[in-house]
Amino acid sequence: MDDSRLAPVLTTDALRAIEARHARDGLMERAGTAATAIAQAMLAESRGGSVVVLAGRGNNGGDGFVVARELRRAFHDVDVVFRGDPAALPADARAAHASFAAAGGATIREPRGRGASLVVDALFGIGLARAIGGDYAALVEWANRSGAPVLALDLPSGLDADSGTLREPAIRATATATFIALKPGLLTGDGPDAAGIVSVHALGLDGDLARAKGRRLDWPLLDAMRPERLSRARRNVHKGTFGTLAIVGGAAGMTGAPILAGRAAVRSGAGKVRIGFIATPHPGVDWNAPELMLGDAMHAIDGADAIVAGPGMGRSDASANALRRVIDAPVPLALDADALNLIAASASLREALAARNAATLATPHPAEAARLLETSTADVQGDRLGAAVSLSRRLRAHVVLKGAGSVLAHPDGRFDVNASGNPALATAGSGDVLAGMLGAMLAQGLDPASALRYAVCLHGAAADRLVARGAGPIGAGASELAGAARELLNFQSAR
Repeated sequence: MDDSRLAPVLTTDALRAIEARHARDGLMERAGTAATAIAQAMLAESRGGSVVVLAGRGNNGGDGFVVARELRRAFHDVDVVFRGDPAALPADARAAHASFAAAGGATIREPRGRGASLVVDALFGIGLARAIGGDYAALVEWANRSGAPVLALDLPSGLDADSGTLREPAIRATATATFIALKPGLLTGDGPDAAGIVSVHALGLDGDLARAKGRRLDWPLLDAMRPERLSRARRNVHKGTFGTLAIVGGAAGMTGAPILAGRAAVRSGAGKVRIGFIATPHPGVDWNAPELMLGDAMHAIDGADAIVAGPGMGRSDASANALRRVIDAPVPLALDADALNLIAASASLREALAARNAATLATPHPAEAARLLETSTADVQGDRLGAAVSLSRRLRAHVVLKGAGSVLAHPDGRFDVNASGNPALATAGSGDVLAGMLGAMLAQGLDPASALRYAVCLHGAAADRLVARGAGPIGAGASELAGAARELLNFQSAR
């Protein structure tokens, strides 16, 4: 897959390295000028008025001084709230302050009582690794209470750039102008709720981004790049062309989970789907999808091109025995739900997994990831990217940590953050549908990284499609996602 068409995502360390290479290239002026254009567009929507720039003591404050200077030059009424010592600013920020002052600008220590048409958050940006306290906390609270739209520069103050963790008090931005590239924290965890509409300004550094390890997944771009196997352009094909998928799971009381996964796999293009149940007895036919072949867990995997294990699997001895056989199969394997819980609880299963030569993929939610990493769910959510990367290394697997802004981590160190999806996915069975979609991609012969990317992004795009036609987010059932995904896949094929 040509990663260059997907928007790059940079961790703080990667961003700092680029900034260091271009320390003499006037990045602060470029950033402030780019943000000024966004500010002016926001002011045009509110028909002008006064602007309050909240400037911090670091380089983010320097960006704010540039914005303030440029808005003043455009004849806007601008107040800059700054509580630091100009002489103590970093060099570039000190120069930006001096340029602002030379243009006739002055700073104040408190916002005036009058209302503002726009607040510019230039307090901390990516440089903050702790909760905002003291006088700056009061400024954040003032901004959030002001009723004015808020433009955050680079990152809303209080939002962690790498993890997406929001440390209160934190800015709730209407829009964020981020510089050089996207940061993971804008896309995952609390980031999408805190950042508002995000615009990216590369500042002329596009050439530095070609080898970025992180990418944002957007369905329209992935759809335009889809591999031939998903296009159905060839006519001389048969069901074997698109692979046989085995789905192992469905203990007593949970037989619906693998059926959901199986229906999703069929609608996502798998040529043939077999479901192997742990439960005895098990259903003999799914009358809503009679093309599914239903049987017992120990025989379903014979001859499969790919396997999904875990939906509704349970944690019994029978489940563990079936999982051992699945792990030994020399085909791509996607692990979900109780398969992951069984592995977390069993050293022998972990050893068997480590010995696999075929591709392994895992789709944990935060609690499952915490069990595998022997930590807490809060710790996982506090560093979603770090948790996904650690789990990928530990399992030697391609991993998606599910949640708002699902994070994908690959064994070669690359990562992705998914931008599709909405709260319609927050419903029982949604993960089973994702597992089925992933299995279908593997059965059709996609490489593991591409299979995970397409499945995760398609899953979210299906939820977006349901919302677009009024069938969600409230009350959207997991069983509706597969049909929406099929529509998306066939829309491209029909073009």
